[in-house]
Amino acid sequence: MNDLVRGCGVALVTPFADGEIDYEVLGKLVEMHVENSGSIIVAGTTSEAATMTDEEYHTVVEFVIDRVNKRIPVIAGAGSNCTQAAVKKAQFCEEAGADGLLIVTPYYNKTTQRGLVNHYKIIAESTSLPIIVYNVPARTGMNIEPKTVLELSKIKNIVGIKEASGDISQIAEIIRICPDDFLVYSGNDDMVVPLMSLGGHGVISVSANILPAEMKKMVDDYRNGNVNDAKNAQLALNGINKALFIETNPIPVKEAMSIMNLCSSEVRAPLYQMSEENRARLLRELNLFGIGVPLETA
Repeated sequence: MNDLVRGCGVALVTPFADGEIDYEVLGKLVEMHVENSGSIIVAGTTSEAATMTDEEYHTVVEFVIDRVNKRIPVIAGAGSNCTQAAVKKAQFCEEAGADGLLIVTPYYNKTTQRGLVNHYKIIAESTSLPIIVYNVPARTGMNIEPKTVLELSKIKNIVGIKEASGDISQIAEIIRICPDDFLVYSGNDDMVVPLMSLGGHGVISVSANILPAEMKKMVDDYRNGNVNDAKNAQLALNGINKALFIETNPIPVKEAMSIMNLCSSEVRAPLYQMSEENRARLLRELNLFGIGVPLETA
C-alpha cells in the first residue's frame, strides 16, 4: 500500500494580506506542517483555489512544492467542472513536481455517474501521477456512488478517495466493495476514527491547520493499535472539529489561525468575515481545548 497522505494530510489554507497572497506566512505554515503533518494538500477547497487567478494557482502550487522540497508528499488540487481544464491543471502539477493529485467531482454543470467515470478516466490518462478522487456533495451538488468508486478504482493511477459525504454507510460500502489497496480517507474531521474502524486509511484534514500534531497523533495511534487513545482524541477534538464548520470553510479555521497568530483571518469574496456570535462559539471551543485568549479579553 502506497499511502500518499501518510495517514494525516493537512488541507492547507492560503494566507492573504490586503487581497494578495502572503508568501512569507505561507512559507512559515509549510515549515510547520513539514514538522507535524504527514503530507500537504495545496490548492484545494480550504486553499480557496476557486478564487485564485491562473497565475496565482500556478505560483502557489510551485511555491509549496519548492518549499517542501520532497520532505513530505505534496498533493495538489487539480479539479474543475471542465474536464480539459482539469487535464491542464494535472499536467501542470506533474511538471511542477507534485507527488499526487486531489481531483474533486465536476461541480455546477455536474454529470451522470457514467460521465464521472469518463471524466476521471480522461484526466488519469493525461498524467502519471497518483490521483485521489474527492467526493464532497455539499459543495458540488453531486455524489459519487459506491459502484462508481469501484469502477474508478480499476483505473491504474486512481489510488484512493477523500470521502466527505458524511454518510458512514456509504463509506462502509465503498470500503467493502473496493480492493484492499484502494485508499479511503475521511474528508470530515469528526469521523476519522469511525472511518478507520471500517478499514479507512486516515484523513485529509482542515483541523490540522491549527492542530497538526494532535490530528496526526490520533491517526498514528489508531494505526499503531492504540485504539482507545485514538477514540479519546477523536472525542476531545470534536468540539473544535464542529466549530470549524459553523460557517463555510475556511472562514472559521482562518479565524482560529488569526486567534493563534498563525495567519490573517482574511478570506476572499464571496466568503466574508465571521459573525461575532459564531466567533464567540469558536473561541469558546478553542478555550475548552486550551487554545486562544481568555474569553473576557477576546
